[in-house]
Amino acid sequence: MTEQVARRYQDLDLWPAEEVLEALFEAQLRAVAALGPALTALREGAAAAAKRLRAGGVLAYAGAGTSGRLAVLDGVELWPTFGFSRVRFLLAGGEEALLKAVEGAEDRYEEGLAQGRSLGREDVMVAVAASGQTAFTLGALRGAKERGALTVALANNPQTPLLLEADHPVLLNTGPEPIAGSTRLGAGTAQKAALNLFSTLVMVLLGRVYGNRMARMRVQNQKLRERGVGMVREMAGVGEEEARALLEAYPDPALAALVALGVEPEKALALLEEKGVRGALGRGGGLGG
Repeated sequence: MTEQVARRYQDLDLWPAEEVLEALFEAQLRAVAALGPALTALREGAAAAAKRLRAGGVLAYAGAGTSGRLAVLDGVELWPTFGFSRVRFLLAGGEEALLKAVEGAEDRYEEGLAQGRSLGREDVMVAVAASGQTAFTLGALRGAKERGALTVALANNPQTPLLLEADHPVLLNTGPEPIAGSTRLGAGTAQKAALNLFSTLVMVLLGRVYGNRMARMRVQNQKLRERGVGMVREMAGVGEEEARALLEAYPDPALAALVALGVEPEKALALLEEKGVRGALGRGGGLGG
């Protein structure tokens, strides 16, 4: 469907600019709406992923072209936002493909297969491909499955190999693009939004959020430092000066708060990984999933 030429957009190049923009905007709205039917699949996939990751597994993203770049964009945010570093990227063409197209990279099935086989039973793969049949990405998914890794797949076409073979298939049915085959448009928007939902829910289930605060974020600049000071004060009940000093030593608000409460740093970190922020603070509640 993502390769179809939609009659709705015939002669698009002859339309007035405002009509082109309105058509593109409409397609973006449809792309976001495509997430509605996928919410159950996203929730089930995130819950299963959290169980593997809680045991120490790696979250690996696999993709090619636009889909691969969107996957990387999601994964690189998990360390600064949630303090989660066990992330890998299986990108067709490697790091070079982040900035420019690498000829034929998406067709390298055996390369994807080999990279997928580097995962293990505790690991999770999120494979993303608009077509649902990109050779590199399909190879990566099959290689990961061979090794017992949990597989989650996002695709924009129904009944494709990627969705049929994944443990948790997520169909984002965005239909034909305004510019035929340009899946960076509607399909890409749906993929980015779905990745946002999936990874954020996984981090919540892992206990890396306290209330609705990024309690495990990395304090790396002045804005985040001020935000972190407020969190440490709230969680540990200490003054501003002490909170600032703790964050200098431990640039993770939840870890700094536990140290302020008298927990040794190594034990505090182990508690956070095992029980999540709320559990480590002894504030009741439990991990979801």
